[in-house]
Amino acid sequence: MTTTATTKYEVVIGLEVHCQLKTRSKMFCSCGSDYFEAEPNTRVCPVCLGMPGMLPVINRRAVEFTVRAGLALGCTIPVFSKFDRKNYPYPDLMKGYQISQYDQPLCLGGGVDIEVDGVAKRVQLERIHLEEDTARLLHRQEAHGEGYSLLDVNRAGVPLMEIVSTPDMSSGEQAVAYLRKLRQTMRYLGVSDADMDRGSFRCDVNISLRPFGQEQLGAKVEVKNMNSFRSVQRAVEFEIERQTAILDAGGAIAQETRGYVDATGETASQRSKEGAHDYRYFPEPDLPPLSVTTEQAEAWRATLPELPDARRERFEREYGLASADARLLTESRLEADQYEDAVRLAAVGVDGESAVQGRARNVAHWIIGDLARLRRQEAGSELEWSEIKVTPAHIADLVQLAAAGTITGTTAKEVLELAFASGEMPAAIVEQRGLGQVRDDAEIDRIAVEVIAANPKPADDYRGGKASAIQFLVGQVMRQLRGRADANTAAEALRRHLDA
Repeated sequence: MTTTATTKYEVVIGLEVHCQLKTRSKMFCSCGSDYFEAEPNTRVCPVCLGMPGMLPVINRRAVEFTVRAGLALGCTIPVFSKFDRKNYPYPDLMKGYQISQYDQPLCLGGGVDIEVDGVAKRVQLERIHLEEDTARLLHRQEAHGEGYSLLDVNRAGVPLMEIVSTPDMSSGEQAVAYLRKLRQTMRYLGVSDADMDRGSFRCDVNISLRPFGQEQLGAKVEVKNMNSFRSVQRAVEFEIERQTAILDAGGAIAQETRGYVDATGETASQRSKEGAHDYRYFPEPDLPPLSVTTEQAEAWRATLPELPDARRERFEREYGLASADARLLTESRLEADQYEDAVRLAAVGVDGESAVQGRARNVAHWIIGDLARLRRQEAGSELEWSEIKVTPAHIADLVQLAAAGTITGTTAKEVLELAFASGEMPAAIVEQRGLGQVRDDAEIDRIAVEVIAANPKPADDYRGGKASAIQFLVGQVMRQLRGRADANTAAEALRRHLDA
């Protein structure tokens, strides 16, 4: 947010998030919803093509997913809802209307808890409704300058859940935090892939400015169809600057729809903003009203998983994790599941809460630290657990070997890298390669004498009162023993000979 905007105007932001649901079939027909990698126009039928006389049938699973999302976000689930026709003449809508919900949606109210710069905030929701997605227009440009558009109908009719916030945010940072939390929640619930790269999680941002103290909202500008956090942040920042300059010059903000231009980080006018009356909503005559009973809603509530905030708090309480570590481990449901599986295996045979928490913190150390590094090193983005050879059992085995003193911390890093490359269990790697910790005091003592003789300067420095000089000598002992000795034991052997 610019300095001018923060000092003269209040920024008001609301988001409309479009989230494709992970159902096998489309919203109102039996066509497959796996449109993204399919050949164009191969997931189509007379219903999603909008042929005359075709009758839609409601996808029950899509209704369930929408209600479950609403329950997770604290929404009220009305007993009755209905579908409506939303009329508009764009070429990606073959019927000339979209089946959506207007005045009686599936979910009302609710909210999303976010945190920005250490400040907690609850973003209130207005509603969640269910509708069908549109087709896709693919724009092409010929070498001689003429352009044309192709229509791929595969996406038309895919179940689309629209989550509408109240105008409750005041910065691009808050908008991005809200989107991140919303996407995380949808993925935890398993109702959507929420993949922004594929367009299954995209949003429209409504931005207005008003003088501080004014109750009436300023004219609303909508920036359409953004599918990255960076785009949202930059679009909000640009609009704040643009609208501030207009208001400072005594102008009026036009209520309009704008598009985001990624190449410049700016927004460009597309059309005047429609109101609800422009869409000429009326009840969908081919679909009956929906009834979600209290009993059905409660049955679906019972299927909800432990959500990110609750799981993070439990990790802190039950496993004694630092807040930052718990947050990283609960970023995705799969990461949290794998962590808990590793803790369960690593704590076998361990008694007492303190001892179990010690193992849990060790598991967290390896997953967040070295394993995360290896996962990032292997590809540009972090590999998923399903894409690597290391499993929770590998991490648990590594933690148990280190806890038993079978291997040193230095060796454990080497073993993890070998396990990551080969998929072998750490215990097998240690045995096959002879990586077990050297416990022979006589052997360590012999190496210490050799190191002192080979490095007279640091030895003399230590004898002359420079205590830190011993660290170099310890490093040389560990190097000769390939990191398989305890560093404290090596230091004791060195001091014994140097002090004598």
